[in-house]
Amino acid sequence: MEESSAAAIIDARGIVTGWSDGARQLTGHPAAEVVGRPVRDLLAEDVPLETVSTRSGTVLVRHRDGHLLGVRVRACAVAGGDGRPDGYVVTAAPPGRAETSLAGRAFQQASVAMSVFDTGQRYLRLNDTACRVMGAPEEALLGRHFPETVEEAEHSRGFDRHLRRVAETGWPLRHESRTGAPARNRQHAWVTEMWPVRDADGSLVGTALAAFDSTEHYRARQRLALLNEAAAAIGTTLDVVRTAEELVGVVVPRFADFASVDLFDWVLGAEEAPAAPAEDVALRRVAHGSAGEGTPEAAVHLGDVDLHPPFSPIARALRESRAVVGQAGEPAFMRWVAERDSRSPRGRPYRKGAHSMMAVPLRARGATLGVAVAVRVAQPDAYGDDDAVLAEELAGRAAVCVDNARRFARERGTALALQHSLLPRGMPGQAAVEVAHRYLPSGAAAGIGGDWFDVIPLSGSRVALVVGDVVGHGIPSSATMGRLVTAVRTLADVDLPPDELLTHLDDLVTHLASDDLAEQVSEVGATCVYAVYDPVARRLDVAAAGHPAPALVLPDGSVRLIPVNAGPPLGVGGLPFEATELHLPEGSLVALYTDGLVEGRDRDVGHATGELCRTLTVPADSLDALCDSVLKAVLPEEPSDDVALLLARTRALGADQVATWDIASDPAQVAVVRQAATDRLSAWGLDESAFVTELVVSELVTNAIRYGAPPVQLRLIRDRTLICEVSDGSSTSPHLRRAHQDDEGGRGLLLVAQLTRRWGSRQTSRGKTIWCEQSLTPPW
Repeated sequence: MEESSAAAIIDARGIVTGWSDGARQLTGHPAAEVVGRPVRDLLAEDVPLETVSTRSGTVLVRHRDGHLLGVRVRACAVAGGDGRPDGYVVTAAPPGRAETSLAGRAFQQASVAMSVFDTGQRYLRLNDTACRVMGAPEEALLGRHFPETVEEAEHSRGFDRHLRRVAETGWPLRHESRTGAPARNRQHAWVTEMWPVRDADGSLVGTALAAFDSTEHYRARQRLALLNEAAAAIGTTLDVVRTAEELVGVVVPRFADFASVDLFDWVLGAEEAPAAPAEDVALRRVAHGSAGEGTPEAAVHLGDVDLHPPFSPIARALRESRAVVGQAGEPAFMRWVAERDSRSPRGRPYRKGAHSMMAVPLRARGATLGVAVAVRVAQPDAYGDDDAVLAEELAGRAAVCVDNARRFARERGTALALQHSLLPRGMPGQAAVEVAHRYLPSGAAAGIGGDWFDVIPLSGSRVALVVGDVVGHGIPSSATMGRLVTAVRTLADVDLPPDELLTHLDDLVTHLASDDLAEQVSEVGATCVYAVYDPVARRLDVAAAGHPAPALVLPDGSVRLIPVNAGPPLGVGGLPFEATELHLPEGSLVALYTDGLVEGRDRDVGHATGELCRTLTVPADSLDALCDSVLKAVLPEEPSDDVALLLARTRALGADQVATWDIASDPAQVAVVRQAATDRLSAWGLDESAFVTELVVSELVTNAIRYGAPPVQLRLIRDRTLICEVSDGSSTSPHLRRAHQDDEGGRGLLLVAQLTRRWGSRQTSRGKTIWCEQSLTPPW
């Protein structure tokens, strides 16, 4: 009898009454050993007779040599005289036998791995795809418990647990897993559908599953997830090195076991790209990371320069502007590995583990900035085309962030250099105040702001103290700040009062608002505080335009904010500026600052201002030390805005340094005043300056009496220079002119200008003052 003719006859009691030769060949049992015995003795599972006799499918049969055999059976009932089943004819086909039914062929040829288990999780049936996945023929798996056929214990426990759950609950289940397959040497992802199998009366008799290899879908999701993570994790700061570190952090260990980022030196120097090198490529290591502790695969230390010969994958990637993949066995890859091994730490050379690498150029806006390298050591899968596409996408995003950081560093450096060139490099010589200052550029991504300060000597030993802030950041803000610095110095030279000076400065900013270079101030403008201190009168005049009020510390230790009317910011216009006048004792401390010192996104202005006032009263060895104390106490660790701080401690000129004479409007008084000035210079020990002073006093007093209006006053001030001031009640300012040969006058101011170091005039509340300065140190 053929194997296809394997058949048995079972009576109603479950006793075998007939046994074909095909059945003997299939099970190994001769008819003499089987006929007359219960059919249950041949089955590997204890099931009711009616279940066995009515089952059409796969059952486990115990072969004569003891091994389990899964056979596909079909039962047909034999009716007795009363119409009831009197027995059964059971036909069976051996495993591996070609299916004859359409449904059987569909099962056997399905593209997904399909398996059938009994309620004890033993194999009853596998299709061809499942056998390929398991790496064994069907006859070697039938009857075996699932965990026995899988090497990965953890995976088998999870899978077996889910199969039992389906058998126990009778509910279908969907299971996703990642594991290797016995017949495959790489990790795979699986989506498995499990469901219960029931007989005609609904009893659960087994379980079945269909496993779909979703590796490509899984990897596509992983690549998408990695790109999403990169979009959020790379470029969080405008720092080149930090951006490179973020790229390494994204790819290790999910995409690579080791990764590094090397950049050209010009990128780190915020310079422009040079011509492409023709020979070895020199790159500087800025970041690397490894899945193993201590970065054992690193053959180059952070900050070191590495040379890459033209044959190396890195040089090829830079030359061809594309990702270059190297695999174990390729000559270029093996040469690169050998070169890495010669410099790698002992105990972890590339040769013993690295089997695949990829070099990806970092390109942004047409420029190549460097290269990123990914190496796989522990991960079994080699890099492929899909990995190269993903790596190029990651490198492209990182390169844009690196280039943004580079451009920001260059712009920041330019703005900082411009700003430092416009700020005072050294305090000018003056005796009115002792000063100290600090300027801290912002470290925020917005860039350098437009904060500035200045100390401007004025006539009459007075001094102007200025602190300002252009709203905005970057080079436009710094350029606008430079214009305002120049404008303030020019207006200060005219010797305007603080409120008038701010009025003229407001007009200037309004004009700048239409200038492309100053577009940063076109809407809000700038703020400024301008103060003038007179050491003779010990008076401080302050006016502000939208700027924080200066702090004042008196010699007795009391501290307060100067009550100034802040007025509108510069460029807004429409409202006047008002000056505040204070008389200060010698030794008073005035603190001018920009809003970056006390304001911030997460800071309370009142608390910061109070901390500023408190710190200003703390004893310090010097004003410089006090500046440092203020910044340390008031500022957070990372200020979000620029900060300018100017401290000035007032001095006073005593009566022994100032001489004043009121002069009657009589030309005869000129000689009297000239002699009085000569006598005072002699008392001061300045006899060498007497001759020039006599000429200056004669010219200025004569002009005041002749062309001015009373009252006329002469004042000599002995400071770092000898200052001569003549005041009168007329507001008409004199003009220097060159007299013609036939003119009898007109040479007075020209003579004054030639004999003194500098001269000028200023308007006062009672008229004007003409002044000039003589150097107390002889020019020879």
